[in-house]
Amino acid sequence: MSKQIKKIVLAYSGGLDTSIIIPWLKDNYPGCEVIAVCGDVGQGSETDGLEEKAIKTGASKLYIEDLRKEFIEEFIYPTLQAGAKYENQYLLGTSFARPIIAKRIVEIAKAEGADAIAHGCTGKGNDQVRFELTIKAFAPEMEIIAPWRTWDIKSREEEIEYAEKKGIPLKITRETNYSKDKNLWHLSHEGLDLEDPANEPQYNKPGFLELGVSPEMAPDKPSYVTVSFEKGIPVAIDGEKTDSVSLLEKLNKLGGENGIGLVDMVENRLVGMKSRGVYETPGGAILYAAHDALETITLDRDTMHLKQMLSGQFADLVYFGKWYTPVREALSAFVSKTQETVTGDVKLKLYKGNIILASLTSPYSLYDENVASFGEDGGAYNQKDAEGFINLFGLPIKVKAILDSRRENK
Repeated sequence: MSKQIKKIVLAYSGGLDTSIIIPWLKDNYPGCEVIAVCGDVGQGSETDGLEEKAIKTGASKLYIEDLRKEFIEEFIYPTLQAGAKYENQYLLGTSFARPIIAKRIVEIAKAEGADAIAHGCTGKGNDQVRFELTIKAFAPEMEIIAPWRTWDIKSREEEIEYAEKKGIPLKITRETNYSKDKNLWHLSHEGLDLEDPANEPQYNKPGFLELGVSPEMAPDKPSYVTVSFEKGIPVAIDGEKTDSVSLLEKLNKLGGENGIGLVDMVENRLVGMKSRGVYETPGGAILYAAHDALETITLDRDTMHLKQMLSGQFADLVYFGKWYTPVREALSAFVSKTQETVTGDVKLKLYKGNIILASLTSPYSLYDENVASFGEDGGAYNQKDAEGFINLFGLPIKVKAILDSRRENK
């Protein structure tokens, strides 16, 4: 198979895994050309110097594709509208970043006439599934190379040794060798002391948190922010409309400064094992809190309850890498319909890691103070009607109790 593969497109981040994969591919597929592709979903300075590094390690060229706007508007926002949280905690930061990157890699691989696509995902993780399901959706005949499933390297320590042997510069050491993934939405941390759930994350250790501070280090004075939505999409901060990238960057800064959005969880990976990770999602946590609050006054009970049931399934699909599937698209169609009236302003108070609701307004609010009030109801609700309703609603319970009593007394 290696003799047939002459051109490989590699999903490239410049991190530990993909840095050593370029020379590994050159060694194991003699004469092959390696083209590196970096999907920019908000890694920031991590893309600095990437082209020079990729070429020095053996790539013929590097594509850096700016996917930030598309990432937010076509992946983050539909997931936010769905209220999807994996296992009710994880805001899916890595999960929905993989399909958009993989899709662009497929497009470049086709344009370049590549024989194969390679990635640096481990054989234990979720990302291998997310990348490869997307590749199968858009290039079902494409050869996929996953070195972690075939090479002799067994750990990140051995990866560092390989990099040192090949003279590949790294930004990490054995002591700071957390496995991290960063984009506009979040930053994840795995490995080292975090592999034992008994160990408390070192939030106050310099260099551990990158998007913000721990709640203890946050200001003693709260910050207020108002998020405006149109049909479930955030469009303005404190009354100022802005583009999607700038909006998220502003909320990340504000949330990070106030210790917002830290999640420490043991999650169930798709492959079956449990893993422990720490996530920083400051802006995302604010958006989820604001969106959830706005739905409480703009969705009727039955729609809200059904949507809450389906949000877990939506989260599973995203986590499992099934973005480009009919079922995910069908759920998104349902969600879009529910968002037609999710328009309004949500004011939140941010204080030492807490998000506290301060105010809700919407032109489509279903909240009627006259109906809900404990005082005069203005004729909109007759409390005497409750007696007949309860009698009918409780009839099955009453009948069962009567029949049970008769059977016991025979």
